[in-house]
Amino acid sequence: MISLKNPQQIAEMKEAGRITAEAMAAAVEAVKEGISTWDLDRVIRHRIENCGARPTFLGYGGFPGSACISVNNEVIHGIPSRRRILHEGDIVKIDVGAFYRGFTGDMARTVPVGRISEEAQRLIDVTRESFECGAAAFVAGGRLGDIGSAIQTRVESEGFSVVRRYVGHGVGHELHEDPDVPNYGTAGRGPRLQVGMTLAIEPMVNAGTYEVTVDRRDGWTVRTADGRLSAHHENSVALTEDGPVILTAVYD
Repeated sequence: MISLKNPQQIAEMKEAGRITAEAMAAAVEAVKEGISTWDLDRVIRHRIENCGARPTFLGYGGFPGSACISVNNEVIHGIPSRRRILHEGDIVKIDVGAFYRGFTGDMARTVPVGRISEEAQRLIDVTRESFECGAAAFVAGGRLGDIGSAIQTRVESEGFSVVRRYVGHGVGHELHEDPDVPNYGTAGRGPRLQVGMTLAIEPMVNAGTYEVTVDRRDGWTVRTADGRLSAHHENSVALTEDGPVILTAVYD
């Protein structure tokens, strides 16, 4: 069942989103050659807990980190590790959630480590732009398929591919709520978009095939099947009377 939020609940979600965004900003600032993904995770956890919130991902389904940190061909769900050191030219996906006063924020960014390849930069840019296309299609009276169609169209126009196995989702009291929000699909199909819906819109875009694999050893890390790069861009977004509003942002 899709849970619609009233204006007060959306305001409360903005607070969880603000903390999430502040933790993300701290992590992005800390990204540099030589830092470990474990150290980045500590930066994120420290900022969230200092704000009186808790990391949504920590312990979720048994996940051992405060954030998912995935490098290069890792798509999502990378486990922070002292042994995973960032190097010049890497692209690192940071997925963060903060639970605060009954609501959670959820967002992801792909961050370059120093100078990166032209393809990597284009992949990051197109992934961000596809999110913007999807968010712009989050309009009252539309259909859920409008969001995925807008994302897929932008991605595939650049010769990249959209991951099919993992999708966006509703977000609110829980990290994952109804409905699923695919990053592909047909416009005009799916549930009607309504004021009060809160969605985590999150394109996961691969430079090559959309096929992925899951690491058999840790059971979490998702990688591209062909070993090529992947990027991820996510925000929690509310549909209000004034249109879509990004909740995972730092508001004055």
